[in-house]
Amino acid sequence: MNIPFLGHRRQKLGFPDPAGIAELLAECELLRSQASRAGVRLDDSVASLEALDQLVPGWRDDEEILHWLGNDAGLYLGTVLVRTVPGAAWEIRSDGQPVVRLVSGREFDVVDSGHEWAANGVPELSQLYAEVAEA
Repeated sequence: MNIPFLGHRRQKLGFPDPAGIAELLAECELLRSQASRAGVRLDDSVASLEALDQLVPGWRDDEEILHWLGNDAGLYLGTVLVRTVPGAAWEIRSDGQPVVRLVSGREFDVVDSGHEWAANGVPELSQLYAEVAEA
């Protein structure tokens, strides 16, 4: 998910603040809607990632939904990481791509991971969380 307008404002104006960016990236409207229809409550927990991994992937037949759901899945994974892993934070790269940076300095392109999950179901979001949280 490329958010180029954030990079320019961030450089020019010192915008956005980390809390504002985190809230914006946590919206994940399409994913939350799909999950809700399937009876899954997204509460920004690791358990909710496990529940998402169990959803029947009916979206794979629709390229447009697949793309947006992949973005949302990655942003949701990043949201759970940022809210539960000490020191994890969102960062917007110069190309506009949101990534999660750990206190160790390692950076994870969660949006790319979300696209893989939406298209193929693997790796599972909960598995990705475990791998990143241990890093």
